[in-house]
Amino acid sequence: MTTATMLPSAVGDLVTPTARLVLPAGTDRSEWLAARRFGIGASDVAAILDLADFGTPRAVFLDKLGQLQDSAGDAAHWGNVMEGPIAKEWERRNRSVVEDIGLVAHAEDPVMLTTLDRRVVECPLPETRHQVCALEIKCRSAFKGGRWHDGAPDDVLAQLLWQLAVTGLDHVHYAVLVGGNDYRQGVVRAAAHQATMQDIVSGCRAWWDRHVVPGVLPPASDNAARELEMYKRLHPNGVGIVRLDDDPDVLTLLRNYETARLAEKAAEQQKDAAQVELRRLLGDAQFAYLDNQLAYAANPTDGRIRTNYERLAERWPDAYADCVSYGDPGTRFDVDKAYRLKPTKES
Repeated sequence: MTTATMLPSAVGDLVTPTARLVLPAGTDRSEWLAARRFGIGASDVAAILDLADFGTPRAVFLDKLGQLQDSAGDAAHWGNVMEGPIAKEWERRNRSVVEDIGLVAHAEDPVMLTTLDRRVVECPLPETRHQVCALEIKCRSAFKGGRWHDGAPDDVLAQLLWQLAVTGLDHVHYAVLVGGNDYRQGVVRAAAHQATMQDIVSGCRAWWDRHVVPGVLPPASDNAARELEMYKRLHPNGVGIVRLDDDPDVLTLLRNYETARLAEKAAEQQKDAAQVELRRLLGDAQFAYLDNQLAYAANPTDGRIRTNYERLAERWPDAYADCVSYGDPGTRFDVDKAYRLKPTKES
C-alpha cells in the first residue's frame, strides 16, 4: 500500500479554492470506491476519530487495504435515494441553485479527499451570496433526531470540518431529513472552528502515516460491538484452521472471555432471582409503589405471532416458497471445553 502517489490524477482546474476534481459526479461506484482507498474521505473521519455509529479506525484501515467489501445497507440505500429530493427542497427553501461535483482532492495534499454532495452555485447567505460553498445532505432515523437539536452532531461536524479543510471553502450548508418528515438545515463556518479543524486534520493525517502507509493495524476501538460487526463482515464464512501456538496473548484473551461469560451468567441469575421476589411481592397487582412513587410494574405485552412453517409448507407449498426466505448464514463464537472455565462455589 502506498499513499497518494496512487491516486488517480486530478483533472481540470480548481473546483474550489484548494481542491481539484478527481472523479466527476456519476462515476461508477466501484471506480469511486477504488479511488477513495488512496486517501482519507470525509466519511472516514468520524470513524478514524472513533465517533461514528458504524465504523472504527480498524475498519477504515482494512477498507483502505481493500480487505472490506462494500456493504451499503438499507440506510445507505435510502440515503442515496433521498439525496436528490432533499437537495431540491434545500434549493426551494433557500432560493438557490446547486450542482453535482464529485470526488475532489486537496491540491497540495491529495491524501485529503472528499465527495461533496452538492456545490452551491449561489449561496443564500446575504453576506456571501457570490461565494462558492457546498451542501451536505443527510437522511437520519427518527431515533437520532435528538442529536440535531443543537446543530450538527459531533460525527457530522467532523465530516463537515474535513470538507472545509479539503476545499478551502468559507462555510458549508447542511440539510437533514429526520425520520422521513422532519427537515432541518444549518451552516458550519470554518472561522468558528479553526482550532478543531486543525486538530482533526493533523490527527487524521498522523493516523494515515502511522497506520495506512506502513500497514500497521490500529488499536482496537473501545466499542467492541462495532469491532465485532466488522470482523463478521470481514470473515463471514470461516474455513480451515489457524495455529496460534506462538501467540502469548491467546490464553489471556480466552481467560478474559470466559471470566466475563461466567460473570454475565451469574449476573443474569441474580437478576432473575431478584425478579422472582419482586413478582412475589407484586401478587395480582400490576404496579408497585414506594413512598407514593411508582417503583416497578408487570406490564402486559402483545402476544407473539407464531407461524407453523411445517404446516405452511405441507398445505400451501407455493405460498411457503413465495414468502419464506432464509437469512445469510453467520458464525457463532464457541470456546472449546478444554479452555472453558467452570463457575466456582463462591461465584
